[in-house]
Amino acid sequence: MGSDAINPNLVATKISEIQQSLERLNGISSKGRDVFLTDPDLIDSAKYRLITAIEASISICNHIIVRKFKRVPESYSDCFTILHECDVITAELAERLGNMTRFHNMLVHIYREIDDEKIFEILTSDLVDFENYIKEIVRFLE
Repeated sequence: MGSDAINPNLVATKISEIQQSLERLNGISSKGRDVFLTDPDLIDSAKYRLITAIEASISICNHIIVRKFKRVPESYSDCFTILHECDVITAELAERLGNMTRFHNMLVHIYREIDDEKIFEILTSDLVDFENYIKEIVRFLE
């Protein structure tokens, strides 16, 4: 495999990390809002799994744009914009994932100040973005 080839094992590993996090996040959200908001362990687990899923998504993104398109993003959110410009993902998904990376930065740097209701909202509304991302990446690589 040349230095410009996409490493399918790396992509598969990162997709697996996202899927494992989604399974855990869906399990957490299935407990319901009230249980979630009163259980610090569930909240911490959700934050960690969101960080893991976002970082794996960024890793896939960076790998593809550097190897396939010879571009280097200026930021994590820029990475998804470039994937859209290269017709790998839709504009809407690029924007949503870009917003998720900005949220990632808040999770990492001001972890304790994040509104737990916002975390639950993400669990119940935004996890589909990761599923759509995986579908679009797999479609691109086929």
